[in-house]
Amino acid sequence: MVIGLSSTILFGQNAEFYKAPPRIVYNVDSLLALKKTTNNPIFSRLGKAIKGSGFGMKGYWVWDGSALKGEDGKYHMHCSRWPDSLLMHPGWMATSEIIHCVADSAQGPYTFKNLVFSARGAQYWDGRSVFNPQVFKHKGKYYMFYTGSTHPFEEPSRKAFDLKSKWCTVGFSNKRVGLAVADNINGPWKRFDKPIIDTEPNTFYSFYTSNPTPVIHEDGSVLVMFKGRAYVNNGFGGMSLGLASAKNIEGPYTVLNNKKPVFDEAEWGEQEDPFMWKDKTGYHVVFKDHVAKFTGERGAGVLSHSTDGVHWKLDKEPKAWSKAIEWNDGTRERMGQLERPFIMFENNKPAYIFFSTMDGKGGFNSGSYAKVIVIPFKN
Repeated sequence: MVIGLSSTILFGQNAEFYKAPPRIVYNVDSLLALKKTTNNPIFSRLGKAIKGSGFGMKGYWVWDGSALKGEDGKYHMHCSRWPDSLLMHPGWMATSEIIHCVADSAQGPYTFKNLVFSARGAQYWDGRSVFNPQVFKHKGKYYMFYTGSTHPFEEPSRKAFDLKSKWCTVGFSNKRVGLAVADNINGPWKRFDKPIIDTEPNTFYSFYTSNPTPVIHEDGSVLVMFKGRAYVNNGFGGMSLGLASAKNIEGPYTVLNNKKPVFDEAEWGEQEDPFMWKDKTGYHVVFKDHVAKFTGERGAGVLSHSTDGVHWKLDKEPKAWSKAIEWNDGTRERMGQLERPFIMFENNKPAYIFFSTMDGKGGFNSGSYAKVIVIPFKN
């Protein structure tokens, strides 16, 4: 299925490379003031975040919301969760599960329905942790692109668990991109015993592959953007984004661009969390500006365009969102994190954007909750 924006939003005609802006002051009012003056077609149309929207779950960190309307008229969201007895980051590396939630409206609130994927044994490539789901429908079937990992250890305890622990050292390097298939949005889902995008020596993805976002074309061929890291000596390098394609959704997949990234961290700075779509003007992607190179705000969003899916240019005004948001009750807040964007389209127009978010002014570990929220687009 090709998803896209309305023909009135001609992203490509304004796309050009952009000089990096200066770092901006992290003040909620100044960040939100930018939204009133920008011509960016995402940022300028973001409405107020809906209090109580999306999904959170007591006892868990919740992340990676991906939603679509089912044949039953309800809205189905798949997301990941892991116990909040562990650090939020990097708990997902060792224990994350994918769950299914349902709501009567796109913004929710969503209600937990069932567990989709959990640990299935360390011998499997995705045997201990699964996350990053993006779900799409194509010709009567549902396809979930996701990331999985494994490790051979016992369940982690909070006392011994951090980024330098054995769970993270092994689980981090074992991340791979995979695919699951279902005939019904409610499942059951079939996952495969091999990833669809594996690592490869001497490439930007020799260390891991993750964060897949697909465009499924009408003929069933697929273009997938994914994140990779390379081995550098005995460690790993920065995050880059690359592309893979397949003639059929179930593969096999081939990495494009001579196995080089299309957003190379050496040139673009570290980027992650892409969401890609296509319309009559070409391909478009939003992603997280991890180091503030293009937006002036670390963790804000970037918008870029391509006519062929391989050669990309930034939007003339590339900032697609800020971590500062205005809630529909009039309050304003700068979130600790606002990432993993997923755009829901209605009538080929962007209707809602789903974000993974947490409170806290510092890094991942300063927040008290992690959940999915929904922000509507203004007409």
